[in-house]
Amino acid sequence: MSRQIAFGIAFSALVLASGLSTNAVPGHTRTKINQNQATSIRSRQVIASTNSETNALEKSIFEQINRYRASKGMSKLRINPNITKQARIHSQNMAKGKVPFSHNGFERRVKALPIKFNSAAENVAYNLGYSDPASEAVQGWIKSPGHLTNIKGKYNLTGIGVATNKEGEVYLTQIFLNNR
Repeated sequence: MSRQIAFGIAFSALVLASGLSTNAVPGHTRTKINQNQATSIRSRQVIASTNSETNALEKSIFEQINRYRASKGMSKLRINPNITKQARIHSQNMAKGKVPFSHNGFERRVKALPIKFNSAAENVAYNLGYSDPASEAVQGWIKSPGHLTNIKGKYNLTGIGVATNKEGEVYLTQIFLNNR
């Protein structure tokens, strides 16, 4: 069976990167950042790799996504520490400006996982100035057709990573997998 991979985007500025999937998502487009945004992103430093605030945001996203799935009669996702590690690394790299706000390297992230899977997807979000960045990202994803496709996809595992830089910008990544 071929592997399928998917993507997603958010801004507040809530910016959502278009949802990425191993399946093509009809009508799905990617959001591009301009050169000034890219330069600004590259100059940022991450406040902390993980701390109680980022852990709470990750847990909140996990719970909100599972509540949404349950409300639609879907099975809940299980959190996986290996997937979470890859999601955190991506969020940290975006917050540090090592990579642009995007799905760049998604296939590399999922291939690095010690998990056999049939399909995978990713949603990413960036926001600034919200008191509840996790809820803003989840609501943005639910309102976005490409991201919603990933949330409602036939996945059973997930990992979530959040990173905040010294400017207070919050980068959020959720990876979805359907393991064999």
